[in-house]
Amino acid sequence: MQRIIFLFIACLFLSLTACSRSDSPTSPKINVVAKEKSPAPDVSVISLANGSTLKLSELKGKVVLLNFWATWCPPCREEIPSMMKLNGVMTGKPFQMVAISVDEGGQPAIESFFKESGFSLPTYLDESGASAKSYGITGIPESFIIDKEGVIVKKIIGGFAWDSPETVSFLESLMKQGAQ
Repeated sequence: MQRIIFLFIACLFLSLTACSRSDSPTSPKINVVAKEKSPAPDVSVISLANGSTLKLSELKGKVVLLNFWATWCPPCREEIPSMMKLNGVMTGKPFQMVAISVDEGGQPAIESFFKESGFSLPTYLDESGASAKSYGITGIPESFIIDKEGVIVKKIIGGFAWDSPETVSFLESLMKQGAQ
């Protein structure tokens, strides 16, 4: 019995250490460049809607919600309805939602997910993974609020209630900054 308990604890310890990216001496170190109060890294992504390329730097003058997500991620799925509501509230305002899918299945997987779920987001693809690397994301969902000058104001790790009155008010205050 003691041998079984020892093996269980040993397996548990090994599995926990294998999941940690930063503890492994052979793992490449990720140089996180996306920090609050620093310029947002410029990335290029492809629109799922029309195949056009979007460069983040082209969105200066707008408040940007940059969100990394995947169809298979439960917290991502949970926050999508609030993101859809937020996007609706922000229609016609200097705001842009950029939801970057990190799904390995690419466009077919995302389109299938949207069709089955009834969800819809302004989704972009980055099949090379360069944008996730540029932002140093550690998991999903992970979001960045970027002000009109292209500076990261807030980094949010995990699911979030994007349509809360406090969040909408905060984003609207960012839109008013510098506008006189």
